[in-house]
Amino acid sequence: MDLDHIRRTAVAAAQEGAAVLHSRLGRPSDIQKKSPTDLVTEADKASEKRIVAIIRSAFPDHGILAEESGMNGAATSAQWIVDPLDGTTNFAHELGVFSVSVAFRMDGDVAVGVVLDPMRGELFWSVTGEGAWLNNRRVSVSQTNSVADSLLVTGFPYNFKEDLDAIMLRFTNCLRAAQGMRRLGSAALDLCYVACGRFDGFWEQQLKAWDTAAALLIATEAGARITGFQNQPYMPGDRDLLATNGRIHREMISLMSLKGSA
Repeated sequence: MDLDHIRRTAVAAAQEGAAVLHSRLGRPSDIQKKSPTDLVTEADKASEKRIVAIIRSAFPDHGILAEESGMNGAATSAQWIVDPLDGTTNFAHELGVFSVSVAFRMDGDVAVGVVLDPMRGELFWSVTGEGAWLNNRRVSVSQTNSVADSLLVTGFPYNFKEDLDAIMLRFTNCLRAAQGMRRLGSAALDLCYVACGRFDGFWEQQLKAWDTAAALLIATEAGARITGFQNQPYMPGDRDLLATNGRIHREMISLMSLKGSA
């Protein structure tokens, strides 16, 4: 498998999807609701259609799992995972924090990941074993040694009311312990910002495979440690995700724990 060809196709697809989003940002959108808090716009659908077409033209025999259209093509060992617009709510409100995410996995393992921030022209990418990159610059996680000196980021699931007490308890634990906290609204960018050292740690729950597949590879190649909240191995689609620079991971695991919390 020519992973460089895969990478170039992923980049081209992400760029085309981003161009669609750029052209539609600030225009009236046909906004629909998957749930009371989960939005989808015509921009999501148009971006995904363009991305899928580019991948399909280059690799007609590959499977494609995309957020809006589901599984495209036959289930094969070669599969693409696409999020055409990560940060739909931001986009719908004309808040310029969103991304396009394209990943390729072979036999279940992600081998290529691309995350593009259309508003800043920042292209995060990685190929297994080749490190993590921001445009043409290699990046790595921060060297921060304690949560007290850390800038953390989190996100909230769409159905947050079902687990509100636990979510707010973890948020409060981290808010008290950290130097600072942020909430961007794009899990893919959150992970990429851990990868390049802008954030020291990120946690969220109930993320889907397309939210994280590309960015997880980028963060891992940058030196991040990625587990569930109980320090168990994490796979795309698992319920709980914790990503850190590694140096603060043990502290963060303790902050995720609800044992002994009032």
